Amino acid sequence: MPQCERLLRFARRLTSRDSDAEDLVQETLLKAWRGFHQFQKGTNVRAWLFRILMNAYYGRLRTPSLFMTTEPIETVSAVCAAKGAETLAVRQALASLPEEQRSALYLVVVEGFTCRETADILSVPAGTVMSRLSRARDAMRSYLLHEKPSAQGRAR
Repeated sequence: MPQCERLLRFARRLTSRDSDAEDLVQETLLKAWRGFHQFQKGTNVRAWLFRILMNAYYGRLRTPSLFMTTEPIETVSAVCAAKGAETLAVRQALASLPEEQRSALYLVVVEGFTCRETADILSVPAGTVMSRLSRARDAMRSYLLHEKPSAQGRAR
């Protein structure tokens, strides 16, 4: 239960609606409860929970009619406008990143996971995490400086 808030915050970054994020966290916790016998003592429980969340998220992507509705950017912009131009710019910059880069950036920068832990959560090599971080940071910098993100940052 101590990780619920962090899981929910990350799930909100992955989904477009709060109700989808809450459902995703509930599914994650249920799967963790059912699979607790598979948890290896001495390993990072937080990384284990985030891995379960990512697996649940990817599973839901296979059935898009049940999950992941999108909202027009105008709606998102209207909600964020009250929080200030800088916050809006950062959110839009994050939203412009491909999912792989956004997830890696969030897990390392916001959640404080190491590249190795992030690699385990995302089921990719550590070098891939480092590449995604570099590209995400470059794209964020470009976006926030009012430049178009490079084609390389968007393609991967």
